Amino acid sequence: MFELVSSRLKCVGLSIACIVVAVSVLQSSLLAQAHQGLIASAQAPSSSSTTEAVPSEQVCHTRVNDTPEKLLECIQPSSLWNHLAHFQKIANEHKGSDGHGNRDTGTAGYKASVDYVAALMRQAGYHVTIQQYQYNASEVAGVPQFGAPDQSYALTRDWLVAQRSGGGTLTASIEPAGGSGEGCFLGDLARFVPGHIALLERGTCAYDAQVANAEKAGAAAVILYGPGNASPFPARLTRPATIPVVSVSYAVGSELLRRYTTVNPPTVHLDIRMRPRSGVDYNVIAESPFGDKNHVVVVDAHLDSIYGAGMLDNASGSTTILEIALNMAKTSTRNQLRYIWFGGEEIGLFGSAYYTTNLSSAERKRIAFDIDMDVTATLNFDMWIADPAFAYNVSQFPKNVVPQSKVGNQFFKDFFNSIGVVSQSASFGNSGTDSNSFALIGIPDSGILTRQDCCKEQSEVAIWGGFLGNYEGTVPGNDGGCVDYPNRWCDNLSNNDPFVFGLASKASAYVTLKLANHVFKAAQP
Repeated sequence: MFELVSSRLKCVGLSIACIVVAVSVLQSSLLAQAHQGLIASAQAPSSSSTTEAVPSEQVCHTRVNDTPEKLLECIQPSSLWNHLAHFQKIANEHKGSDGHGNRDTGTAGYKASVDYVAALMRQAGYHVTIQQYQYNASEVAGVPQFGAPDQSYALTRDWLVAQRSGGGTLTASIEPAGGSGEGCFLGDLARFVPGHIALLERGTCAYDAQVANAEKAGAAAVILYGPGNASPFPARLTRPATIPVVSVSYAVGSELLRRYTTVNPPTVHLDIRMRPRSGVDYNVIAESPFGDKNHVVVVDAHLDSIYGAGMLDNASGSTTILEIALNMAKTSTRNQLRYIWFGGEEIGLFGSAYYTTNLSSAERKRIAFDIDMDVTATLNFDMWIADPAFAYNVSQFPKNVVPQSKVGNQFFKDFFNSIGVVSQSASFGNSGTDSNSFALIGIPDSGILTRQDCCKEQSEVAIWGGFLGNYEGTVPGNDGGCVDYPNRWCDNLSNNDPFVFGLASKASAYVTLKLANHVFKAAQP
């Protein structure tokens, strides 16, 4: 059950009416039945007519949608929700040994998701390729342990093992970083005692940078903590750590810091055993028959889930680009459109990393732009643009990426400005999204995110309404949401908001059409 009664948009301009959505759903099935009447049609910036009948799905899929007006009226709530519900059905029909349905990388549920998307795209007339690759990851073996001599901390409630953590069994003293306490700069750990466990505050840099600096300083392990979070936050590394890395709740982190500053450095015990995980994974690549193949616009989303059905993260984004593709199937464009559903995103951006690093020089130069849709239907939403200028690893991007990405960022802003909705650049840029893989090889990019996990702050509530705390899951609440927490199994159909889903999908369609017909001045370097 969720209950979310709030003003969905603080201010909406003339193109769509100001909407108040009151949703109280006792069962997830009721939400699926109720979606039809919840979304107003957000028209294109230049559209003034709201009285004409909405075309049928069949009409939309077979006509030429070559203007924003035509395309946006075909991004319809019923079709979006039907595809999302089908992904839920796939998860339900492919249960793991734990009894829960999932679409994770390496599972039958993921392969069924691949087959579903590929079949629809072939039927629509796209040239579809299933790109197969081998992934090598790691996972926790057994039950990890973390505690102090006088206290044992509970997994999930008090702490989590970071994605791509190293393994090890050790007992050592903790030591915070100097300076800001974040360890974002090697100098923060200049006086660090090798063999100690680094206690680092959640910083303004990537987790990878914090962990890498701790490793260089000789830390035996890393404990990450953040301000104000009741639950430990999921720390997702994109490179494998050589030492154990855990995240803890604010209560645990602040208590360890207090002990360090008031008594002798506290000693903690960690026992984390990791085992390799490998297998075959798949990317779905669908190319339009139209447009200049020397100027390709990639439209991507990741298809895999984590810890369950993955309806918000990221069946929502996968559905968004699927609906755009089906409604653009008969539309000729200046540039070729290439839609990609990536695998392995949740366990380390494996699918997009494989795709981008295996492009030939000539293939890379033909890709003019990438647009990523990663979570497009958040209950307690923000509207954030994945501007690579703010990525944690922006210093690793070729110099053309940030300036050439502005056109895509601006198209997102133009759409939202035209209907009076505020959008902002994500403070973490495109970090953790598949578009980051494109930026690393010099391809400009943008994208949309409506947020996940926790915690929405007062400044965000002032802009978009809603509640402090969780972006999804229990709203209001501050337990971290459904998406990235093991053993919750609640990222299901009811974890998506139909109104936000429709609005973010329309914005994505608008930007796709604009970039599909944009005149790119030069090929990528």
